[in-house]
Amino acid sequence: MAEFVRAEILGTKFEYTTRHVYFLLVALGLGPTTAEKIKITQQPVALKKIMKPFDSSSLAKRTYREIRLLKYLRHENVSYIATELLGTDLGRLLSIKPLDSKFAQYFIYQILRGLKYIHSANVIHRDLKPTNILINENCDLKICDFGLARLQEPQMTGYVATRYYRAPEIMLTWQRYGVQVDVWSAGCILAEMLRGKPLFPGKDHVHQFHLITNILGNPPDAVIEKITSKNIRRLTDFDI
Repeated sequence: MAEFVRAEILGTKFEYTTRHVYFLLVALGLGPTTAEKIKITQQPVALKKIMKPFDSSSLAKRTYREIRLLKYLRHENVSYIATELLGTDLGRLLSIKPLDSKFAQYFIYQILRGLKYIHSANVIHRDLKPTNILINENCDLKICDFGLARLQEPQMTGYVATRYYRAPEIMLTWQRYGVQVDVWSAGCILAEMLRGKPLFPGKDHVHQFHLITNILGNPPDAVIEKITSKNIRRLTDFDI
């Protein structure tokens, strides 16, 4: 029976089996990650720790959803609870400077490749953003953090995704959306890679929507007619 080893690093407690040899802490956040070596292969791996997963029903659902979905996904552009160690994330790279177009092209190719696989399993990530894109020194890329991911269903949760990368149909409180919301997020990430800053840095959801319409124009009347909430129509200045 495996023995457990306990360690506290930078205030975060990690508990792992003797199968792993502690190496170093590589990230802190909602899900701290520790880099370890598996004794059998001596290969560095990253283990994600989910903080206080049972403090609320929403956190418990998010934890269960992530573990359940990742159990069935196997792709080189998708990260898991335990995965090979990658050195950084796209958000950190973009905080330094815009990317050369060749790097942006290669990264978006891998992002779309990962999304194609995820979507083929009828799964929507729903929180695609630069900090959820892990990258190693060879420019290999993995999509991580499936806490908000869901199987595509006729009725979806209305308000998900990080604001800068949130698709308009989510902002308009639609509950019937599909994999296109991930493609929108990927497009926002591509623009940010080339510009070095977010394309739609909204201060709130109303400002966010106006930034989008300033560039892309108002949606067609057929789309606006689907907005049933008078509050949403008023906030977005739609009057039809």
